[in-house]
Amino acid sequence: MKPSSKIVLRIDEKPKFLQWILLSIQHLFAMFGATVLVPALTGMSPAVALVSSGLGTLAFILITRGKVPSYLGSSFAFINPLIAIKAFEGFAGIMVGSFLVGIVYAIVALVIAKTGIKWLMKLLPPIVVGPIIMVIGLGLSSVAVSMVTNHHGGYDIDYVLVGLVTLVITIVFAIYTKGFLSVVPVLMGIIGGYIFALIMGIVDFQRVIEASWFEVPPFEIPFVHFTPHFTWKVFLLMVPVAIVPIAEHIGHQLVLSKVVEKDLLEDPGLHKSLFGDSVASIIASCIGGPPVTTYGENIGVLAITKAFSIYLFIGASCFAILFGFCGKISALLSSIPTPVMGGVSILLFGIIASSGLRMLVENKIDFSQKRNLIIASVILVIGIGGAAIHIGSHFSLEGMALASIIGVVLNQILPGKQVVDFKDMFGE
Repeated sequence: MKPSSKIVLRIDEKPKFLQWILLSIQHLFAMFGATVLVPALTGMSPAVALVSSGLGTLAFILITRGKVPSYLGSSFAFINPLIAIKAFEGFAGIMVGSFLVGIVYAIVALVIAKTGIKWLMKLLPPIVVGPIIMVIGLGLSSVAVSMVTNHHGGYDIDYVLVGLVTLVITIVFAIYTKGFLSVVPVLMGIIGGYIFALIMGIVDFQRVIEASWFEVPPFEIPFVHFTPHFTWKVFLLMVPVAIVPIAEHIGHQLVLSKVVEKDLLEDPGLHKSLFGDSVASIIASCIGGPPVTTYGENIGVLAITKAFSIYLFIGASCFAILFGFCGKISALLSSIPTPVMGGVSILLFGIIASSGLRMLVENKIDFSQKRNLIIASVILVIGIGGAAIHIGSHFSLEGMALASIIGVVLNQILPGKQVVDFKDMFGE
């Protein structure tokens, strides 16, 4: 790739100390809002999520030999499955599910290393991936609205007001700001919403005052805090959904290759970066964090700053781990009121759904073709409608997982299948 603009820091270049600290903190802020939002929505620990994201990113950097400047944070694709699993299996089920996702990533990475990527293109064209992404966003819409409107089972106008103010602040930063601030509207929305909620008197700040500066996060370690056990229900809720972050990962690597002006799918290779995702998610499953994925927010920061140094991501990872062990920060995150998270989620979940729609539009999916209409329609209705297949008391396939599998199967068996290059799919 030919250089298109001046690079401030090359991938392997060491920044000056002050530059290193400031640019690392900038990447920390870029991922912070979304990374802590996922555990907040699923009842997990934001502090543990920060630590697992930091450790996972360091493992990713090691596996990719410091050639892929990416940050790995909590994946939104698994919010609904994690909520469902926690209801009947608790944290043990969540951790087993996260571990299984990491194993799936590893298997796909191994197959890609041996056979290339064409088979994956055939399996996950836009007509399958687009509607699945829409299901993720739309399936969570009721969760976001409930967080804004419900307080102890009843309607609360103060909650609604806080949620709406948070939403407005997030939109303003997303639309009317430039540079770095335009990359972190979620973080700014949470900060602004938190301040407004504090004014409205619905923030309990006492725990923050009482918390210690240093505090070990509430890790969930297998065979110490729980005994992991395999169930088909956990498997079927989590594993099929891995289709989405895998496709998302490939898209991120294509976009990142354009930003840093190097073909990262060739060197270090897609199999290496996907295996990095695998190890990071397995690490998260061993300490109580959600599955992780590469973050587009940090790619946006790279595009703005032109500072590609891998040392910035090492710094951001170390800061995330330190934040996770800071009791004050952990208590502060736990004190964020539900409507603040709900207000941000209204926009985020809508953007997820819109991203799926955008994929269909940009790839010029022709819905006058019955094949495309059928695949998209079935995925959307089964995924959002909560359809389920139960066989006996242990085997269950439902919601997004069921929709993902049916979408892949329909794409394979219906006539008129077309192969779409991922480079076209993600606008390379």
